[in-house]
Amino acid sequence: MASKTSIPKGTRDFSAIELAKRNYIIQIIKTNFEKYGYQPIETPSFENSETLMGKYGEEGDRLIFKILNSGDYLEKINISELNTYTSKQLTPKIAEKALRYDLTVPFARYVVQHQSELYFPFKRYQIQPVWRADRPQKGRFREFYQCDADVIGSTSLWQETELLLLYDAVFTDLDLKGVTLKINNRKILSGIAEVIGATDKLLDFTVALDKLDKIGEEGVKKEMLEKGISELAIEKVQPLFNFTGSIQERIDKLSTLLSASLEGRNGIAEIQFIYNQISKIGLQTSTLDLDVTLARGLNYYTGAIFEVAPPKTVAMGSIGGGGRYDDLTGIFGLKNMSGVGISFGLDRIYLVVDELSLFPNTITTSLKILFLNSGENTVLESLQTIQKLRNLNIQAELYPDTVKMDKQFKFAEKSNFMYVMKEVKEGQYSIKNLLSGEQSVVDFDTLVCLLEKN
Repeated sequence: MASKTSIPKGTRDFSAIELAKRNYIIQIIKTNFEKYGYQPIETPSFENSETLMGKYGEEGDRLIFKILNSGDYLEKINISELNTYTSKQLTPKIAEKALRYDLTVPFARYVVQHQSELYFPFKRYQIQPVWRADRPQKGRFREFYQCDADVIGSTSLWQETELLLLYDAVFTDLDLKGVTLKINNRKILSGIAEVIGATDKLLDFTVALDKLDKIGEEGVKKEMLEKGISELAIEKVQPLFNFTGSIQERIDKLSTLLSASLEGRNGIAEIQFIYNQISKIGLQTSTLDLDVTLARGLNYYTGAIFEVAPPKTVAMGSIGGGGRYDDLTGIFGLKNMSGVGISFGLDRIYLVVDELSLFPNTITTSLKILFLNSGENTVLESLQTIQKLRNLNIQAELYPDTVKMDKQFKFAEKSNFMYVMKEVKEGQYSIKNLLSGEQSVVDFDTLVCLLEKN
């Protein structure tokens, strides 16, 4: 008995209507990317392992899909290595390539590799799939699309301001109200770690703090203790677990808390600048929020951090994120090249827009018209008419086989056609509206008007 076919967990097939909805979102994102001056590029789906490994922290490295070397992947391994090396030591020898984990590190590699061809600051966008060996769940997949916009070669905080406006523009065009644009700054987190005496545990501290909305206060404290952060340090950071007030009030509280940390004060100044500009310009449908627990696990962020929360009526994780990275290209040898970028989580945005029934009805509009096949003598004239309609950008099809009309009608109904052409004869067209049941005989010009109108 043949085994049941399936696809890997965390991946999906997409139907025509699902693709139409996804393309609707992509087009809105792409239009706004280009409106804000970003240029498209693409990078390969896989990179050399050394390009990706070590760029996302220990947790990120664990989620990178490695690709076994082609042919005999054990060819470069001798017996002693096979017997004594751990899997972690063997992996670089047997998997020299890996699927990209995100679009930012490949972008940094692209900038370094093509630096002589680029003008800075360089603004680019990418809309491509990425892969993570994560545990699949609602809104979390192993293969998914990211839609990234980055500008590199500028330290100006106006870039952060514009990226927040870009987020708001996209969600406004999607009619997605109630989105929260969360901001924080890694310098603030560094300052907090400094004043509580946990500077040497900064990464552990930020990774644990970032999980507050997922595992709660007690869960975060437990993880911090397990990572070697003292109870006294955790006690000092207690106010962050219930940090209330307006954005300005929270900035003022942070200023007091971090008065002894130069790094922390710099981070507060950056947040203050961004907040001031957004307050003056205004957001259309989104809300800005300062979230001091926002850390994001990726260890290359050095300044502003962004995360986008969907409307509270939808049970979904973040639908976007990003931040400032001051020297990402430095890992590939190009120093002093600051950048900042954001990413839209296409798949999660799709789920949110779908759950809130925000897709326009036009996306699910029926196919236009199916010409029925009543035999050899009629096919040529039908196909000639179909070609004339296609030349006018009207979708039209011919049923290919000469079979019973009942079967052709059932096909048209199940395929969601709006009209069927029953007969073409001497410039007269007998059509039926499958939605209303109305039948009529029209000339070609009337037919075109009818199809273009619906």
